Amino acid sequence: MRARRWAAGLATLLLVQVSMAQAPETQRAIREVIQAQLAAFQADDAALAYSYASPEIQARFGSPERFMAMVRAGYDPVYRPSAVEFQELHADSDEQWVQQVLLVDRGGRTVFAFYPMRRQGDGTWRIGGCTLLPAKAQSL
Repeated sequence: MRARRWAAGLATLLLVQVSMAQAPETQRAIREVIQAQLAAFQADDAALAYSYASPEIQARFGSPERFMAMVRAGYDPVYRPSAVEFQELHADSDEQWVQQVLLVDRGGRTVFAFYPMRRQGDGTWRIGGCTLLPAKAQSL
C-alpha cells in the first residue's frame, strides 16, 4: 500500500514537472488565441472571433452573429478594450488553464478577465468562457 501511494505521488510530481516545462509554450499559445480573438472583436469579424471559442461555447450560441451580439451587449471591455495586459496563467489541469488579463474599457475602468482555456484533441487551444471582475488597482 505504501509503495502504491509513493508511486502515485511520484507520478503526480512528474506530471507537474512536465506541465511546468510546457508552461512557456502553453503560455505563448494561449496568449496568441486570446489576442487573436480580441483583434477579431476589434475588426467586428464575428466568424473569426467565434472560431476561437470552444465547441461548448459555440454550441451554446449557435452562430457567430449571436455570439458577437452577446459580447457587444455584456462584455464591452473585451469587445473594445483600450488597453490589455496579460497577467497570471494558472493550470487547473494539463488540459485546462486559466489566463488572467487586465483590461481597460472605453470609459477608463479596469477589469480582470479570466479566460478558461481548453486544449482540444488536436492540441490547439480554445476559449471556454470569460469572467469579468472589477479590478481594484490598475497596473497598466
